[in-house]
Amino acid sequence: MRNDLRMDIIGKEKPLPARVTIQRAAEYLDVTDKTIRRRIADGTLKAYRVGPRLIRIDRESLLALAHGKPLGIGAA
Repeated sequence: MRNDLRMDIIGKEKPLPARVTIQRAAEYLDVTDKTIRRRIADGTLKAYRVGPRLIRIDRESLLALAHGKPLGIGAA
């Protein structure tokens, strides 16, 4: 019974869009917004500025970081 409930919760998770907000990226990685901003600044995450204030993070960059795969950005 408990396992069925867990599957329902997991199954309802929305897939990531091509570009995600800083807050959504932080939730996905279970880190703070500040950590995401640091990863953008150091080149670990690829991000785009949309207008004067909005920042969106590339989904592939986020997934690569989540799975520990280097993107070649600043990698040795």
